[in-house]
Amino acid sequence: MTDTTANRPSTPAEQTAFAVLLAVSFCHMLNDIMQSMLAAIYPMLKSDYGLDFWQIGLLTMTFQVTASLLQPAIGLTTDKKPMPYSLPVGMGSTFIGLLLLATAANYSLLLVGAMFVGLGSAIFHPESSRVARLASGGRYGLAQAVFQVGGNAGTAIGPLLAAFIVVPRGQGSVAWFSLAALLGMIVLWRVSAWYAEYRQRTATRAAPSPALTLPRGKIAMSLAILVSLVFAKNVYMAGISSYYTFFLIEKFGVSVQQSQILLFVFLGSVAAGTVLGGLIGDRIGSKTVIWFSILGVLPFTLALPYANFFWTPILTVAIGLILASAFPQIVVFAQELLPGRVGMVAGMFFGFAFGLGGLGAAVLGIIADRTGIEFVYQICSYLPLLGLLTVFLPNLKKAG
Repeated sequence: MTDTTANRPSTPAEQTAFAVLLAVSFCHMLNDIMQSMLAAIYPMLKSDYGLDFWQIGLLTMTFQVTASLLQPAIGLTTDKKPMPYSLPVGMGSTFIGLLLLATAANYSLLLVGAMFVGLGSAIFHPESSRVARLASGGRYGLAQAVFQVGGNAGTAIGPLLAAFIVVPRGQGSVAWFSLAALLGMIVLWRVSAWYAEYRQRTATRAAPSPALTLPRGKIAMSLAILVSLVFAKNVYMAGISSYYTFFLIEKFGVSVQQSQILLFVFLGSVAAGTVLGGLIGDRIGSKTVIWFSILGVLPFTLALPYANFFWTPILTVAIGLILASAFPQIVVFAQELLPGRVGMVAGMFFGFAFGLGGLGAAVLGIIADRTGIEFVYQICSYLPLLGLLTVFLPNLKKAG
């Protein structure tokens, strides 16, 4: 038994609902395809609107901070009063944001569009993460991996679609992706119906007793460490997803399409790393995976700023695989620390921590304007050192 699987009895009445897991994973993919449109069209927007790097960073910050400020609040609210049918509403907000991004005539409207996409993310993630846990049948690591890989796959596919659809056809073609939002609203309506039925079916069950009895101070310290680790991961990821195309164009002189294909390769490795982290973590323990993921990626991040064109994609694939492997287990670890606060935990890590990454992206944009993209990657290469904080996390197996 691993350090995060103690006190998890599985009963025949609670089998893993794979159809529901795949549905929320699919919608997570659609959601993140649409969200990734923003970062994928940055080179085009920079050229068409004459933007500086700090303005690119502000777009990222507007999206991520909107989501981060609202997600924990939404998660905490729905912990007390679940709202199954809020899921299609969140997808509707993303639909509006895409239409604004497609038709914006000035930079201010681009910011508003980014805000609506962020609002859609804020509504979608806490409740869909809760649905994944309810559908897990007690296999929480697997459920998180399936749910999260949908988002990672969408983030990886988005830049590729942008390279072959949006870049050749222009900003207006972003509106075509609003059809994905409509599809997502239909699927999420069905998921919401399952969620509502599940709540009715289990309404008379006694609430399970908390699996952990850690002191409140220890829990607070552990959550702070987990947020710090996700901060380091997300600032680095934001640095790559927001500026990797510019880094490749500036350093190696590749075309916009080539840079977006290489961004797709990196984000694809992130999706693969998420699945591996979820599966391996349930066998060897969350803490071991977190150790390896955050700290083990350090040699590759330190080498990346000095690599030639041949080694750059290889290093970024290794970075994506290793760095992404921790996130499913970080979320499960935090949910074990706070039983009954699934929505708030999802809001913290899908929202607040990602928002910190957005703030980091804005700061990196200012630094890039003054010192160049390569220097930004040199700074970011040291962020995985925060992985040393993992030593202070408790062993949940012993705590149970």
